[in-house]
Amino acid sequence: MSHLLPVYARSNFTFERGEGVYLFDKQGRKYLDFIAGIGVNSMGHCHPHVTKALQEQAGKLWHVSNLYHIEGAEYLAERITKATKFAHYAFFCNSGAEAVECGIKMVRKYHEETGNPNKYRLITFDGAFHGRTMATISAAKKDKLTKGFEPLMDGFDSAEFGNLESVKKAIRPDTGGILLEVVQGEGGIRVASKEFLQGLRKICDENNLLLFFDGVQCGMGRTGKFFSHEWYDVYPDIVSSAKGIGTGFPLAACLSTKSVGDTMHAGSHGSTYAGNPLSVAVGNAVMDIMLADGFLDKVAELGTYMHNQFVALQKLYPDIISEVRGIGMMIGVKMNSKTVKDSKDFVFALREKGLLTAPAGENVVRMLPPLILTKEQADEGIKIFEEQLKAYKRLIS
Repeated sequence: MSHLLPVYARSNFTFERGEGVYLFDKQGRKYLDFIAGIGVNSMGHCHPHVTKALQEQAGKLWHVSNLYHIEGAEYLAERITKATKFAHYAFFCNSGAEAVECGIKMVRKYHEETGNPNKYRLITFDGAFHGRTMATISAAKKDKLTKGFEPLMDGFDSAEFGNLESVKKAIRPDTGGILLEVVQGEGGIRVASKEFLQGLRKICDENNLLLFFDGVQCGMGRTGKFFSHEWYDVYPDIVSSAKGIGTGFPLAACLSTKSVGDTMHAGSHGSTYAGNPLSVAVGNAVMDIMLADGFLDKVAELGTYMHNQFVALQKLYPDIISEVRGIGMMIGVKMNSKTVKDSKDFVFALREKGLLTAPAGENVVRMLPPLILTKEQADEGIKIFEEQLKAYKRLIS
């Protein structure tokens, strides 16, 4: 009998080790990892450079309080903010939900400090996922997240993803900002359009609102840009980041412009573990790889190749695949509900063939492979995916 709180519907698989883009179970069977811990393992498993940085730091110093200067955190903050092209400040924390919470507080604090304490509400969107804290489930408003945890926190109003008119109707005198994922992960790899994001930026500028992008899943190189909004030349006031920033080590960041960050005075926010020497050593090692010349270009190029390959499969199997979504190495294959009633079934079948993926909203099979994936490994995964399509085709023929 397990003594772990039964909040996960875990499979019976137990992985013993990982190497690059592969995982190995206790029986020694090899799996191609196309989900990377739900977008976490950006550099794959046990990347030599990251592992070395962790081991070296572990032998020197793990943790000191933020009462003291932490050189690694200062260096990481400088590198990340410069790479974003918009941010001046970084606050380090331990998870995506914490990064989003920090951003929510920033929106309220900014308006309070600038003479508009009534502007505290955030407009959020259908299909969103922002974490599992009370504030973040209240922001998403999904029944499967909120049932049993009511009453929800006040301060969030919903709009339709991709619909600017819906956003305009949701604005109230006490609205302080807009929060969204540029690419919804849990929602089914739904990609915002350039027109939508540009429209949101304009709405915010015209109504004294802050634009807050949740980049936890779609950031840190996942789409072939450092952050996904760079594809659209639309820049926010706040961004939450996590997952790929630590490639498996608990690390996250909330990033802001100078004008927003300047309103967060000493004592207005904090975290015991935030940005300790061990975590930022890993973060800096990830940045060494991610910011290297040509790395993100290769991610974008391979992502486009994979997307095109799945589109080709859609044309061959239109009765099984209804749509291919995504950008970069954030790929969603929407299954035809007449053939595959639940994408989980297809995910389980792929796993039996040695390919790890995950389900997402709207009957989507989600793929978030490590960013170090090669074309040969991409082809290996696509081949397994096609084999399963052939198996389904035989069943319905």
